[in-house]
Amino acid sequence: MDNERRKGNKPIPDNFEELLTEAQISTLRSIARFGWQLYFIRRPLFQDVVTVLINEELDKYAVLETNGSINEQIKLDIRNCTPAPEFLKKITG
Repeated sequence: MDNERRKGNKPIPDNFEELLTEAQISTLRSIARFGWQLYFIRRPLFQDVVTVLINEELDKYAVLETNGSINEQIKLDIRNCTPAPEFLKKITG
């Protein structure tokens, strides 16, 4: 049985900026220098998008809230996947 639910969706879509608010994009730009990076974006049907960050140096995950705040007090079921640092080129220019 195939347990993979993504069915070809990338953890971070090419058009991820369209899924984020201006506050989230601003926060991503400012926290990148502290080791935080976009890990994946969950896009559940009929639900709000969930933007997940990772800081590998600190071994921490966080949710980037729509208002740009970082919520480290979360419980997520996270599968192992490779972070996609190529988004930094898009975000930081």
